Amino acid sequence: MTVLSTVEKACKVLELFTEEKPEWRVTEIARALDIPKSSASGIVSTLAQQGLLRRMPNARYRLGWRMLAMSEVLLKSSDFRQEAHRVMKQLVAEYGETVHLATLEQGKVVYVNKLEGTRAVRVHLTGLGRRLPAHCSALGKVLLAYQSWKEVVRIIEKEGMPAFTPHTITTLDALERELIQVRRQGYAIDNEEVALELCCVAAPIRDVTRKVVAAMSFSVPAYRFHTNVGRYKEAIIRACDKVSKRLGYVEKRRKVC
Repeated sequence: MTVLSTVEKACKVLELFTEEKPEWRVTEIARALDIPKSSASGIVSTLAQQGLLRRMPNARYRLGWRMLAMSEVLLKSSDFRQEAHRVMKQLVAEYGETVHLATLEQGKVVYVNKLEGTRAVRVHLTGLGRRLPAHCSALGKVLLAYQSWKEVVRIIEKEGMPAFTPHTITTLDALERELIQVRRQGYAIDNEEVALELCCVAAPIRDVTRKVVAAMSFSVPAYRFHTNVGRYKEAIIRACDKVSKRLGYVEKRRKVC
């Protein structure tokens, strides 16, 4: 087994550990990844020695505390998260709704911050470090909209387009039309596409190179969203523009003929 393949398998082992299944036996890992038990045992032992996994008294494994330290470094060294956090707190204080911050990694939306609203129902599918397909959420649509269409197709071919609700976009043609609209208007809406009775509106965050590095969103119960969509839309666009400017983004001036 080459060093590269060993590292790849170690990453796949770590990805197995989720909130739904935080503990794994070596035999379960071997079965899930379709590798020999001896290989799984060796990888798990090495990860445990490095503090990335920890062995429990019941012979199962959990993520190690070193992962927490590493994630803390990542979060504190991410410029856009630091700048966005202050703005997110202001949004929650003013509107009382849940605010999310996410980026695109390996074709999926990764949630890097979440501040619960004071008047919102709890959003269970999201949370720090959670990953979701990009085609169905407002955050994902924003992040996909500023990729090349070739890259979008590659992502969809790899990740698929699972339907979370009857409202989820499940065809490339429909997604293409949606992303064109997102680029044109500068924001995206999730109309009960991830969870019924929940809507979101998201806008892009750009850095000094004008690249879209993240997206921020409001998550609002549908009954409240539809009567205030304009207010939420304008607020999230202003908030993302504020974060973008703090990251050094300068909007291109239109040429005057």
